[in-house]
Amino acid sequence: MKTQVAIIGAGPSGLLLGQLLHKAGIDTVIVERQTPDYVLGRIRAGVLEQGTVDMLREAGVARRMDAEGLVHEGVELLMGGKRVRIDLKALTGGKTVMVYGQTEVTRDLMEARAACAAPIIYSADKVQPHDMKGAQPYITYEKDGQLQRIDCDYIAGCDGFHGVARKSIPKTC
Repeated sequence: MKTQVAIIGAGPSGLLLGQLLHKAGIDTVIVERQTPDYVLGRIRAGVLEQGTVDMLREAGVARRMDAEGLVHEGVELLMGGKRVRIDLKALTGGKTVMVYGQTEVTRDLMEARAACAAPIIYSADKVQPHDMKGAQPYITYEKDGQLQRIDCDYIAGCDGFHGVARKSIPKTC
């Protein structure tokens, strides 16, 4: 298999990167070691900063977020028995936060990826990036007991702190 960008990780960051690149006409393949149900079952944070909200809109996946999410313009803190309001919108030139769960963001991104028929390879075992600094990087993985290879121009590691991508980046990069 050959693609322009091989993305390791089908969480929100890998899916969002894939969606943005797709909209820019760049071919991608996402490789994920877990199943789709497992990825959707990971319960994570639910507050999105303005920059993330803007990127989701740019990626064309904000319909449900805009309909169901809750915009917060500030927060209240209790200090010394008194409520103190911090007006985020006023203090940041109009920026707010959106309460919308990461699971829902992930679901929206998965649906967008499926709608454009862009490939995601789930349940990929032994994912390994190769030749990351070279002229011909590639990823290998096992699927159904068979070794597979994806040749690419670039590898994007979006599999989190404990993922294989971070561990594979040469310290001299």
